[in-house]
Amino acid sequence: MKTLVIATLALLGSASLCAAETDRQALIKQGEYLARAGDCVACHTAKDGKPFAGGLPMETPIGMIYSTNITPDKTGIGEYSFDDFDKAVRHGVAKSGSSLYPAMPYPSYARVSDADMQALYAYFMQGVAPVVQENRDSDIPWPLSMRWPLAGWRWMFAPSVAGQQGSGQAQAAQDPVVSRGAYLVEGLGHCGACHTPRALTMQEKALSASEGNHFLAGSAPLEGWIAKSLRGDHKDGLGSWSEEQLVQFLKTGRSDRGAVFGGMSDVVVHSMQYMSADDLTAIARYLKSLPAVDANDQPHQYDKAVAEALWKGDDSKPGAAVYIDNCAACHRTDGHGYTRVFPALAGNPVLQSADATSLIHIVLKGGTLPATHTAPSTFTMPAFAWRLSDQEVADVVNFIRTSWGNQGSEVNAADVAGLRKGDLQSTSNDDLGQVTKQSGG
Repeated sequence: MKTLVIATLALLGSASLCAAETDRQALIKQGEYLARAGDCVACHTAKDGKPFAGGLPMETPIGMIYSTNITPDKTGIGEYSFDDFDKAVRHGVAKSGSSLYPAMPYPSYARVSDADMQALYAYFMQGVAPVVQENRDSDIPWPLSMRWPLAGWRWMFAPSVAGQQGSGQAQAAQDPVVSRGAYLVEGLGHCGACHTPRALTMQEKALSASEGNHFLAGSAPLEGWIAKSLRGDHKDGLGSWSEEQLVQFLKTGRSDRGAVFGGMSDVVVHSMQYMSADDLTAIARYLKSLPAVDANDQPHQYDKAVAEALWKGDDSKPGAAVYIDNCAACHRTDGHGYTRVFPALAGNPVLQSADATSLIHIVLKGGTLPATHTAPSTFTMPAFAWRLSDQEVADVVNFIRTSWGNQGSEVNAADVAGLRKGDLQSTSNDDLGQVTKQSGG
């Protein structure tokens, strides 16, 4: 009898340990998913570096900073308690007590729930391989490099964690799917960190839809790109996109309406393609719930006049000949492109935004549509900086922005020259010969 009791207790203890281990693994797995949702790897992994070991250079208006090591090594966050981790992620305060630069989107992460924070901590401490790599100091010049003013910045502009739980659109939404989407977009996804304009003091002008139309209304240029508006405007937002097209775009980087480029490529490759169908639908539905900024916004009306002129061999419109020689083979003379391969230019909101930086940049440097698990084909647009002068680039950009019913404003050769100079400064010596053709050269 005694032996039976001991055996029974041993079995119960073993079952309890197995259950605890199952729970631990489930928490780590949930944390991994949430880290994907937050796209932590994109910022905290340098080119050719080890995952989460930091060292990625990030350009800011005040100088270059480098992402930190967030692996569980002592050179990273290995000695962080949960409270230390929470203070860094949601409050912007490092274990040392110094304030983090707001390149770390802790104003958005203030919305992350306590339960999700526990899962993230479990993943980074138990599911990530430790990497020995010291953090690199920023290249921000003194006195801007001083950290103590950041404490004042946090006090003025960073929301309190307690005040953000269940706040904003997520709380007000009647649709639980929209609520989930708001939580992901406003919180872990930190979409506003790129897609919301910032004030002179570098805070986002709105952190949620409830704070006004600045939220997700598009940003100023950074590193040669602008993050487009995600509002409901047809001209330069998502007004013409369906929920299904948005889900497809987030999952694969391409849809009937456009193709991913710039920094958003990393978001799709490292984050969005791993999200569940339910969460992608929630994000898309929430974004589609955002109203237009422009009360007079109207849907795009296709104008076939330019296409008909090109079909007749009339390339008299400035930029038309450059377009025929360099662009039409992929994007077609009617501007419709080829679905999910070469994006349509007609009615494309990126091409009609007030700032043409992204379009100029991609003409100069080209771009690659990345492969994803569900869309494994890769397509590349070549760079034209070596071939086209500043005036030719300006002409073809203006042609694209004003053809087929597009309503973009015009740019000039000086606009192109400024971006070309910036591209030269960020290009390796091996590539310099490919981007040195200047206006009239």
